[in-house]
Amino acid sequence: MNFRQKILALATLPLILAILAITSLVTWQSSELSKQGITAFEQSMLAAKEAELKNYIELAMTAIAPYYGPARSDDENSKQRVIRILQTLEFGEDGYFYVYHYDGTNIVHPRQQFRIGENWADHPDVAALITAAKNGGGFHRYVWEKPSSSERSDKIGYAVGLDKWQWMVGTGAYIDDILAQTAAANQSLSDRVNQTFFWVALITVPAVFAVFGTGIVLNLRERKMADTKLKELTQRIVDTQEEERTRIARELHDGISQNMVGVRYVLDLAQRQAQKGTANALATIEHGAEALNAAIKEVRRISHDLRPGILDDLGLTAALEALTGNFAERTNIHVELKSVAFKNLLPTDAKTAVYRVAQEALNNIERHSGATKVLLQLKSTKAGLEMHITDNGCGFSNLLEARRKSTRDIAPQRTGLGLRNMQERMEHFGGTLDIKTTQNGTHLIAKLPSSIYLTHEKEQEKDAAQADLKEATSA
Repeated sequence: MNFRQKILALATLPLILAILAITSLVTWQSSELSKQGITAFEQSMLAAKEAELKNYIELAMTAIAPYYGPARSDDENSKQRVIRILQTLEFGEDGYFYVYHYDGTNIVHPRQQFRIGENWADHPDVAALITAAKNGGGFHRYVWEKPSSSERSDKIGYAVGLDKWQWMVGTGAYIDDILAQTAAANQSLSDRVNQTFFWVALITVPAVFAVFGTGIVLNLRERKMADTKLKELTQRIVDTQEEERTRIARELHDGISQNMVGVRYVLDLAQRQAQKGTANALATIEHGAEALNAAIKEVRRISHDLRPGILDDLGLTAALEALTGNFAERTNIHVELKSVAFKNLLPTDAKTAVYRVAQEALNNIERHSGATKVLLQLKSTKAGLEMHITDNGCGFSNLLEARRKSTRDIAPQRTGLGLRNMQERMEHFGGTLDIKTTQNGTHLIAKLPSSIYLTHEKEQEKDAAQADLKEATSA
């Protein structure tokens, strides 16, 4: 066999497997649809039967109400009148009413006289109907002799209780007609499935062979070029997916997660205030609602590019003021912010990175440090931007002990995404993240190089590139 023949032979096996898989899938789905349709049909018919039985019981209760209602528990005269009424009530060819005492003794059974006066408590179906009556009424499905044919057939029974007399009054409807209709529908659906499968196979198999054969010819002709492009495209797709997943994971953790944690702590605070009867509990709840609204806005923001809207509208300093203000109000931890105005010196993504690092650091302080004071300093030096966050908490030396084993990872894997995300944000812009922690507090230093600053020319170039991208996208 030459190379072309080997390729064709190798392609034949996947083709056959694909056809078998498609055929099996179509058959299975058709079978499931058939079962669902039959089940829905049967349930609908059974529901109609059950509704019919309830109506019959209500009619019987109406008929005996003048005697049962005013009667006492030992009124034998009223009991006999009720018995005579129920013995004469019938509907259809096989419809009747029966009465059992709660102890299992049959009182009324117009179609099987031999049961009257006998105790049937050991009969499982009688016991089930009595139990349903004691529980306020209910249905029971069982097999019982059909009066018109003396054959055993499926039946649905409905029973209610006359608790004053300790009686169970019930009736039933045979459902052999429903089962017959279900079987007929099943056969019809099965026939249609087989026909559909035949036509699908008749159309699909030649089409698949034609398309597959054409693809083989084209693939052999352009094999080298297609393989090269496919490899490049696959790698680009994998890289893009990983970058997007990393970005989304970071934004979800540092954005939505932090806002929702804030909401939880506000609600915890509101709960404590409410329990203590504090007057500002309502204000705290209102603040929680505002924080929840902030989380909703955060979702919208992420859907538009995963950037904090306050950074775009008011800038980094204002965003940090809002962040620290909300943090202090929520946690009662005093926060002092010292910041210079950066105006438009930082690109949007860099502002987002700095904001997220500050947000994650504050939330770590809230969850782990037990601090009462926090100092956040944002300043510009010749080397670039520096952000210092210092607290007087207990530190987390134990958590960072394991990082001594690695020179690249800011924290071991088990410490979560937070610290790693902060480090990755800084490294993305060529910056660094350093954490110094002791039992007396923690000092976080995040640095970005001066090359990140936007000059007037850089800003113009960035605006032009964004305009070109928007124009290309719209085109």
